[in-house]
Amino acid sequence: MKGFLRGLICLILFSSISGAAAVDTIVPGKSIKIGETLVSSKGSFELGFFRSSRGLYLGIWYKKPATHTAVWVANRENPLSDGEGVLVLDSKGTLALLNSTKDVIWASNTSRSAENPVAQLLESGNLVVQDEKNYNEEDYLWQSFDYPSDSLLPGMKLGKNLKTGFDRFLSSWRSADDPAPGIYSVRIDTRGFPQVVIEKGSKIRGRAGPWNGIGFAGRPAKPNSITSAQYVLNDEEVYYRYEPEDSSVKIRMVVNSSGVFQIFVWKNGIHDWELLMMPPPDICHNYALCGKFASCNVNRSPVCSCLEGYLPKSLVDWNLGNWSGGCIRDTPSECEKDAFLKQTWLKWPDTSNSTVNMTMNLRECEQTCLTNCYCTAYTNADVRDGGSGCLLWFGDLIDIQVLTPGGQDLYIRLAPSDMGLKKRHLRNDYMNDGEKEDMELRMFDLEIIASATDNFSINNKLGQGGFGPVYKGTLLDEEQDIAVKRLSRSSGQGLQEFKNEVILIAKLQHRNLVKLLGCCIEGDEKMLIYEYMPNKSLDYFIFERSKLLDWNRRVNIIGGIARGLLYLHQDSRLRIIHRDLKAANVLLDSEMNPKISDFGMARSFCGEQTEANTNKVVGT
Repeated sequence: MKGFLRGLICLILFSSISGAAAVDTIVPGKSIKIGETLVSSKGSFELGFFRSSRGLYLGIWYKKPATHTAVWVANRENPLSDGEGVLVLDSKGTLALLNSTKDVIWASNTSRSAENPVAQLLESGNLVVQDEKNYNEEDYLWQSFDYPSDSLLPGMKLGKNLKTGFDRFLSSWRSADDPAPGIYSVRIDTRGFPQVVIEKGSKIRGRAGPWNGIGFAGRPAKPNSITSAQYVLNDEEVYYRYEPEDSSVKIRMVVNSSGVFQIFVWKNGIHDWELLMMPPPDICHNYALCGKFASCNVNRSPVCSCLEGYLPKSLVDWNLGNWSGGCIRDTPSECEKDAFLKQTWLKWPDTSNSTVNMTMNLRECEQTCLTNCYCTAYTNADVRDGGSGCLLWFGDLIDIQVLTPGGQDLYIRLAPSDMGLKKRHLRNDYMNDGEKEDMELRMFDLEIIASATDNFSINNKLGQGGFGPVYKGTLLDEEQDIAVKRLSRSSGQGLQEFKNEVILIAKLQHRNLVKLLGCCIEGDEKMLIYEYMPNKSLDYFIFERSKLLDWNRRVNIIGGIARGLLYLHQDSRLRIIHRDLKAANVLLDSEMNPKISDFGMARSFCGEQTEANTNKVVGT
C-alpha cells in the first residue's frame, strides 16, 4: 500500500519519552513533545507527531506493522506550521495541542471533568481520557473513536446518537499527503430506514444501503469471512462496527481521497497492507444514474431500463442516453385496486423516504402498503430465516440496481392491468402480431437457475456464443442436468437471437433437435434452459477426438443430422432453415446421438414457400 504512506515517511518523528521505556499514558503536568510518543501496551499503535506537505500533525498510526499508516489525526485543519508543538492534558481532563507561542491549535471537547484525569492510548488504537480510578468504557470523558478521520478500526462505531444527534462518520483526506478533511464522507443517513451512504460534499454519491439482517443491502456479499459485524438500531442510536474473527488479524476500512471505500488486511508475508475489498468500479454505483422508477444493470446495454409497468418519462432523452428523467407509470394508479409485482435480485431503492415496522409480517406489510395510495413498494426489512419485518417506500423509487446474484426482493405497486406483463412477457415483447400464439413453455425462477449453476460460476461455463455464455447446471430437486444460455447484454444481436429461439424451437419436437426445457425471464435476465449434452459438440470430436468416431458412429451422426434437417425443412409445422448449421452447433448426447442446436439465426417459411431472401430473420 504505497499510496497510503501519505508522506509519513517524510520526517516521521518518533522516539520514547526522554529516552525512557515506552509509555501509553500522560497525566496533568506531563506532555508529549516533538520526537516523543505514546505507545499502546502491546505495541500495536503509536501516537506522536508527523510531517506532511502542509506542516506538522498530531496523529495515531500503526507501530506494528511499522508502515506509519496514520489512522487518526487531531489537528487535521490546523497544521503546526512553525515546526514546534506539544500535547498537554490539563487538570480537568482536556487534551490540548499548543504551538510555539502556547496558542491552542486543537483541543478535545471534553464536557465533563475528573478528579484524576489520565489520557491513555489503548491497544485498539483509541486515545481516551478517563478518571484514573474509573476504567469503565461507558465513563470515558473523551475518546478519539468518537471523532474518526478516514479510517474505521475494529471496535469503532460508525453511526449516530438519535437523541443528541451526535454523528460518527468518516471523512477522506484531501489528498494522499494532506490529512485535511476532503470532500468525501461515509456515514449512516438516518432519514427513513437508516442506510450507509457515501457523500460528495452534501450530495449522495453512492449507497451501501440499509442493513438487511445479514449485511448492507447494496453490498450483499459479505466483505470478507474474517470479520464479525454488529449493527444496532434502537430508539437511542444506530451504528455499525466490526471485529476480526481472529484477534491477531489486522484490518482497517478507509474512505480514500477519491471517495472509494476500501478494506485492507495486513499480510505478514509481504509486510504491507493488501486490498481485500472495494466496490466494483462500474457506472451503476453512481447514485440515481437511471432516475426514478428505473434500475441499473452493468451487464446490460444500455445499463438503464424502466421497472415493469413503467415507461421513460422522455423517450427522446432516454434513447440519447440521458436517463436522469427516469420513468413514469404506464397505467395510472387505482389505489386500493392496485396489486404488487415481485422483482428479485435488486439493490433496494434509496430508503430516505421509507418507514419500517419490525413487528409486521410480509402479508401485513402488503396490506399496509395497499391501503396507503402513496406507498409505492414494500419488502421484508430483515431477509434472514425467510424474512421478517416490514419496509415501506413512499413516493419515488430511486437508485435501484440489479445485483445477480445477491440482490433482494422488492414488491412494486402496479395497476391491475399491468400485473400480467411479466407472464405475457414472451408474447407481448418478443412476438409480432402474426406470432401471438400461446406456447406451452416452462418458466424457471431466476433463483433456481442461479442455484443450479452455482451463481453462474466460471467453473460451470461451457462456452460462449453469439447469444451469450452457456453454463452447465443441475436442478437439484429434479436431479436433472441442464444447459443454460444466458442472454448477453453486450450484444445487440443477442435479444433478436433470444426471440428467434423462443419462437422457433419451442414449437419443434424431434429426437435430433436439442430439447428446450423452458426459459427464465426476470428483470433484465433472459435465459434459455436446454437439456444438457454431456458429449459436447461435433467439432470437438472432429478436431480433437477424431479417432473416437468409428465408421458406425459417423454414419449414425450423419443420418441423425439429415433426419433433423428433413424435419425442419418438410415435416414440422413450421418450415425452417437453420442458416448457421455447423459442427459446433451439433451437440451429442450420452449415446453420441446428434442434436441440432442454436436457432438464433434461423428463419421460418410460410405455407408452400420454397425459397426466400434469408437476410431477414423472424420478427424483424
